[in-house]
Amino acid sequence: MPDFSLKANGESMPVLIMGIINLSPDSFYKKNHCSAQAESLAMAERLVEEGADILDIGAETSRPGSQPIADEVELDRLTAVVPELRRQIKIPLSVDTCKPRVAEKMLSLGVDMINDITGLQHPEMAETIARHGAGVVLMHMRGTPAVMQNRPRYDDLIGEILLYLRKSVALAEEAGIHSDRIAIDPGIGFGKTAEHNLEILRQLGRFKVLNKPILLGASRKSFIGKVLDLPTEERLEGSLAAALIGMENGASILRVHDVKETVRAVKMTQAILNPRIQHDDDKTLHQR
Repeated sequence: MPDFSLKANGESMPVLIMGIINLSPDSFYKKNHCSAQAESLAMAERLVEEGADILDIGAETSRPGSQPIADEVELDRLTAVVPELRRQIKIPLSVDTCKPRVAEKMLSLGVDMINDITGLQHPEMAETIARHGAGVVLMHMRGTPAVMQNRPRYDDLIGEILLYLRKSVALAEEAGIHSDRIAIDPGIGFGKTAEHNLEILRQLGRFKVLNKPILLGASRKSFIGKVLDLPTEERLEGSLAAALIGMENGASILRVHDVKETVRAVKMTQAILNPRIQHDDDKTLHQR
């Protein structure tokens, strides 16, 4: 389990890289989709080799317009791969789910944390995570994936997201989830226009007031495609720009499809901007 307490201000420690593994056939970026145990393990091993600090495994798409799947379907996809991943992969594993029954099973299999896109809106989720002593990522979402992009509107974008996340943090702590095992996510692309997403990136530092590590999940999302007029497959450079701006504005965890490229971009940015980076015999001593 990552020690989030060391990174709560988004500045004192290096950023963590969360690599994405998608088990849903409806995943919006097909290159991170896996359909079998061997394929999932191979991808996990590759992402770890490329520098991932955490792996986030999801079996239900939350792309705009998507409909929820049954618990049994999500469990079938996850239980086919998670036990072997847990045996073979030594870094922390996260499961992206908003269903308490799915979380219960995954945590019993040794998963370290739950990435909940609803921010603990299901009343049983917080207790389930707390009982297992696990970590949680609390995300903001307006509505549900099926309808969240139907003309989203805010009177005070950052203020409303902050209020939502503050309530989610309170739910987590009241249920007994350890304070140092809670991270927050403003929910890029979840009930936001492209303009909203760009504003969140500009003002990401405002979320530091919650004193929790900030996860940024901007990788290859549609706002990048809108700005650059590019399809999902051609959004690497835009994703790297968003990740680096996010890191400089306070993100402690970058959830990405492209681990190798993000790790390299982060290392280079840290070498330029961090005065504590030292050089010895032409070998860069970075902080990862």
